[in-house]
Amino acid sequence: MKSHSVRTYKSAEKPAREDQLAWKIASVAADDVPLDADVVDMIGNRIIDNAAVAAASLARRPVVSARAQAQAHPFLPSAPGATVFGLPPAARVSPEWAAWANGVAVRELDFHDTFLAADYSHPGDNIPPILAVAQHCGLSGSQFAKGLATGYEIQVDLVKGICLHEHKIDHIAHLGPSSAAGIGTALGLPVETIYQAVQQALHVTTTTRQSRKGEISSWKAYAPAFAGKMAVEAVDRVMRGEGAPSPAWEGEDGFIAWLLSGPTAEYTVPLPKKGEAKRAIMETYTKEHSAEYQSQALIDLARRMGPKVRERASDLANVKDIVIQTSHHTHNVIGTGANDPQKMDPKASRETLDHSIMYIFAVALEDGGWHHERSYARERATQPETVTLWHKIRTVEDPVWTERYHSRDPNKLAFGARVVVTLKDGKVVEDEIALADAHPFGARPFTRPDYVNKFRTLSDGIVEAREQDRFITTVEHLLDLKPAELAGLTFTVDAGKLGAATGTGIFDWKLG
Repeated sequence: MKSHSVRTYKSAEKPAREDQLAWKIASVAADDVPLDADVVDMIGNRIIDNAAVAAASLARRPVVSARAQAQAHPFLPSAPGATVFGLPPAARVSPEWAAWANGVAVRELDFHDTFLAADYSHPGDNIPPILAVAQHCGLSGSQFAKGLATGYEIQVDLVKGICLHEHKIDHIAHLGPSSAAGIGTALGLPVETIYQAVQQALHVTTTTRQSRKGEISSWKAYAPAFAGKMAVEAVDRVMRGEGAPSPAWEGEDGFIAWLLSGPTAEYTVPLPKKGEAKRAIMETYTKEHSAEYQSQALIDLARRMGPKVRERASDLANVKDIVIQTSHHTHNVIGTGANDPQKMDPKASRETLDHSIMYIFAVALEDGGWHHERSYARERATQPETVTLWHKIRTVEDPVWTERYHSRDPNKLAFGARVVVTLKDGKVVEDEIALADAHPFGARPFTRPDYVNKFRTLSDGIVEAREQDRFITTVEHLLDLKPAELAGLTFTVDAGKLGAATGTGIFDWKLG
């Protein structure tokens, strides 16, 4: 890996293209290096992981709405188009709309992979747009896999080097460029084309973090899908000869100067050297539980602590208070440091409860685990004893946990916390956990059988067993897939499992 300095230039300086971050990203994307075997295996894991979450979310309103929008944009029979989760492979739609519909399905339950460093990310969000383009353009499984390796590489590297959240910029500002770069790799585009596409994608996917603050709405699921859709459109435009605002990151009126740390700021972004394998996907990790990643380890800790607390307290009603000592990120994003009263509100949306570690820890402590639907049900969130326990929980930032959160040493890295439960009789039960059990360095790292089990569990009763088997078999032959076989990287369900649309929109408008 090579570290690259990124800063603002005055317009009169006119930095050479070779010195611009977008060009360096494009150069990595255009560098056709072989895929390592473990990277290919992990790509397959994440394709399965995405499909698992998509299956479980098919009938949820945001996913139904996104799919309806996509279906309103069918592609011409004479051209391939792209598939949509749940629909038959022959029901093709325009690729940007497939990226949109599938992106929402993948993101709706907040249940797929993650990478945390200077900023946040869900690199699996790269899969829908890159797959949609690969299907539409008749690419092979190998070309698709190389595109995904690039998408993961660029997103992880940007997340390591550039912090967005401190400036209240949503993390999809890294996803637009990474997806555009991945599409460029898959299509074998030249550096110049990818360079322009990356900049266009950055320019149109920079939004605020209000999508993850206050009354969190379904846009939390739509935002990454929007970035993927914009990436597809950006690549299409530049392939037609159009340009982009340039230099997007370094310009005098650009991203760094006005939306990040200002014209005097300097960032360092690591990128693979020429000829170096793209391995960033190996640094990412998935979720065992359907909740914000920084709650994963705490759910595992809650189910471990539950029996101990009950043994000492006999009843959770005897808990006086619970203090979660954790990192700056956890405290300020999903903890009481966010100062969001909605995070303590029993009537809050599922998306908001997903970002309340106080709620999540209370339910996991009571139930001994977590379920992607039951744990968020309105009747569950409003149980009086749960609300009482929930409101006894607070978070505090501990500098030690913050330091470990940013550590590059796997022996020190931590996304967990220490929890101190004080009982009404003065007794204390405390424990800590550094990493989620499913993390690569956790107690039970996820391997292929775990991903397959997650898919089968979440798709049970939705995707027929034979269709599950077919999908898994297709993934296991990823590099050997011919263009026509790439349509197999989806699944079909009975129409009754797709949910019903709750309204119509502009795309459904009919004259008369």
